[in-house]
Amino acid sequence: MTEAARSLPPAARGLVGGRGAVRLPLEPTSAASGGGRAQGSAGGSAPRERTWRPGRELDVTAVLAPLRRGAGDPAVRRGPGGEHWWATRTPTGTGLLHLVPVPAEGVVRARAWGDGADHLLERVPVLLGDGDDDAGFAPRAGHHRLVEAHRRHRGWRVPRTGAVLEALAGAAVEQVVTGVEAHRGWRRLLERFGDPAPGAPAADGGPAAGMRVPPSATAWRSVPSWEWLRAGVQQRRSRVVQVAARSAGGLERTLALPAEQVEAALRSLPGVGVWTAAEVRQRAHGDADAFSFADYHVAKDVTWALTGEVLDDDACAELLEPYRGHRHRVQRLLSLAGHRRPRRGPRMTLPTHTPASAGGR
Repeated sequence: MTEAARSLPPAARGLVGGRGAVRLPLEPTSAASGGGRAQGSAGGSAPRERTWRPGRELDVTAVLAPLRRGAGDPAVRRGPGGEHWWATRTPTGTGLLHLVPVPAEGVVRARAWGDGADHLLERVPVLLGDGDDDAGFAPRAGHHRLVEAHRRHRGWRVPRTGAVLEALAGAAVEQVVTGVEAHRGWRRLLERFGDPAPGAPAADGGPAAGMRVPPSATAWRSVPSWEWLRAGVQQRRSRVVQVAARSAGGLERTLALPAEQVEAALRSLPGVGVWTAAEVRQRAHGDADAFSFADYHVAKDVTWALTGEVLDDDACAELLEPYRGHRHRVQRLLSLAGHRRPRRGPRMTLPTHTPASAGGR
């Protein structure tokens, strides 16, 4: 048994196996993880509806912003006044969720279509951070930028989508490339292999026209190598997605683990390191402590915001130790407030020799 496996408690070791290698199981267990094509269609049925009163300040746009992988993300669409559309896969099938905050009434109005509609409506509060407890978080007086960010963004909470494979696939596509390249690849893969969002709004001419549900585990496993390359995703990253798709059932079961055990379970998958595991936990698990270590920019920006100096990951980890349990909260609040270190060098150039940059030729 590897060190990663030994770090898991007995209750979590059902997620691992193999000859000395920690592995999540290889079979999908629900409609969210596999099962071929989506149930439901892009037209027809009336939506399910609910109205939720959070009882606190809520910034829907800030909460849901991490779910949107670029302005052209086919699965997430913003509208005026904080309106959001989200196409996703649930344990009961595909769904399209429409959220409209009504600040004057202190409510969020939600509508949903597809076989996953009831599941999505039931989980609206958790999606919008109602399960995120910020008790015990108090910015230090000397961290002036963080104090101000916390004051200005009281309406932000850590979201929890419960869509683990979806979050991991998106994070894997974003590994070691620029945001422009990652978002372009994600968009092309969803347009080619995702399912049409269900419901009348997704029909031609509707407000959600063209939206796509991210691929199922079965669909991710079937993407041929040349399609990955056309999307600009080299084998190093595509392999992570396909391995994760074979372990989709185990990925879903990480939602039931205590927060402190999730990282080890996710990192048992080949190609999933500290950064990828954190990106998944921030979205799917609602983990306020999932700091994005090993990111090219994050530690530098956070240390600059807190101390005025640009420091590395090790120094950042030491600086954030008093905030343990809320380290991602620190990261996100500073990002929402726009605190980024000054950058004086030229921007990284995008590659011009890949099939994606050549328009698939």
